[in-house]
Amino acid sequence: MGFGDLLEEVGGFGRYQWLHVTLISLPGLFMASQNLLNNFVSGIPAHHCRLPANYSLNNLSHYQMDEQQLLKAFIPPDSSGKLDRCRRYVEPQWQLLNTNNSVNISQLQTEECLDGWTFDRSEFLASTVSEWDLVCSLRPLKQMIQTIYMGGVLMGAIIYGGLSDRFGRRAVLIWSYMQVAVLEVEWIPTKERTIVGTLTSFFFTFGQMILAGLAFWLRDWRKLQVAVCIPQFLFFASSWWFAESARWLVLNRRSEQALKSLHRVARINGKSEIIDKLTVETLHSHMKKEIEACRSSFTAYDLLKTRGIRRISICLIAVWFSTSFAYYGVAMDLQKFGVSIYLIQIIFGAVDIPAKIFALGMLTVLGRRVSQAACLFLSALVIFANIFVPTDMQTIRTVLACLGKGFTSASFTVVYLYTGELYPTVIRQTGMGFVSTMARVGSMAAPAVLILDEVLPALPSVVYGGAAVLAGCFACFLPETLNIPLPDTIEDVEEKWSGRKPTWQPQEGRASSGGGVVSTTEGVALKELKDTEGTGLNAL
Repeated sequence: MGFGDLLEEVGGFGRYQWLHVTLISLPGLFMASQNLLNNFVSGIPAHHCRLPANYSLNNLSHYQMDEQQLLKAFIPPDSSGKLDRCRRYVEPQWQLLNTNNSVNISQLQTEECLDGWTFDRSEFLASTVSEWDLVCSLRPLKQMIQTIYMGGVLMGAIIYGGLSDRFGRRAVLIWSYMQVAVLEVEWIPTKERTIVGTLTSFFFTFGQMILAGLAFWLRDWRKLQVAVCIPQFLFFASSWWFAESARWLVLNRRSEQALKSLHRVARINGKSEIIDKLTVETLHSHMKKEIEACRSSFTAYDLLKTRGIRRISICLIAVWFSTSFAYYGVAMDLQKFGVSIYLIQIIFGAVDIPAKIFALGMLTVLGRRVSQAACLFLSALVIFANIFVPTDMQTIRTVLACLGKGFTSASFTVVYLYTGELYPTVIRQTGMGFVSTMARVGSMAAPAVLILDEVLPALPSVVYGGAAVLAGCFACFLPETLNIPLPDTIEDVEEKWSGRKPTWQPQEGRASSGGGVVSTTEGVALKELKDTEGTGLNAL
């Protein structure tokens, strides 16, 4: 018996769970928009060097020339025949306007854009790039904006993960959306976890499509930033609804509060008859093993201390980093496809729908481990394939990029669910925060890698695809969790997935008058596992 049995007694996946999942998923609409906002906030308009003030089209109107002719005399062509974005002629080359000229353009003197740039306003009315001239030598600063944003997400993952395990899921959720995956999964019965986790991820998909509509409508980076941020404050109004995780409350010696949460869930699910039967004693009898083994506090060190948890953590670090790295590498480079950025954003968002349905089918039929590895290997395959497609075949390149985005999105869907099932309740949020920290490192690194296309156009794809292959190999070493109840303690994980029983046993506990459990030694000492046999990941 365990907490899963209690969930079934209070209604399983009932009315409360439906409302819980819906309210907890809605903020995902604008969280997805925020993560990809830099595509539009820092969109790069078509641009060229600004002409000297005394050579404007108005000043030369008596020469009866159009703008294209004027630009031809001042701006050299690049390797593709378009106007160069970063150079201009030192002196105007009027002879180039003569159709019979025999001038060798490569020998003409050029200089940097000393007077700034002229930006096309048809696609973006205003962006950080056009406002602060973040082009040419300043192009890396444009990528840095996304890196700094993801750095903030990284700090949240580090700080709020541990706080959630110490102070509770609900309290920290109000201040941080990252707790959603944990609070959600802990109120969902085992057999519904797969479909709920997948359906929740659809809110992120729709958020990407909403972003395209907002960006097309506003086209000003400041207005767009405000439009995406303000709705997040509205979700505070629904925070009263969420019940604290009863699992967490019991394991943190707050059984009376856990009982109130379960009574509330039973009442909403139409199971009022179970309320009188559900007592603190019943709660303890269902979770006796977990309570006896639980310590008062855990740290990130516990994620690497025992063999089974260490193996899981190392593999998940690779999977989270590479999934995020490849995902944002593809999703943050929308302007290279020769299609309207607003249209490609909608396509990239829409492709997640079949990708998540594909992930749901794989999760249900093949299990978590095979699904995770397959998504990563398939994403690497299409990313590598795009390297060999000529740049003039934009349709094929766009299709392959959409497939790559879809497979990495499916990988995200799998890993969010998988991580919550692998870590035990006592360190679930600490574990989620720890491995998602690696995801933020990946998302911070992804924009910087895009700059490598100046060295070799195919180099970013090689890096993104290689990371996905490596992570797929690590995923093969993770244990399967399909239809397995959530573990509550570190000992559960060691017994189930490390291939051996733990080398230490918790001491007996006794129920306190407040409904908690008091150890005779003020907590159980966790001893080091002594067996270090095996090689490779089996020895971790």
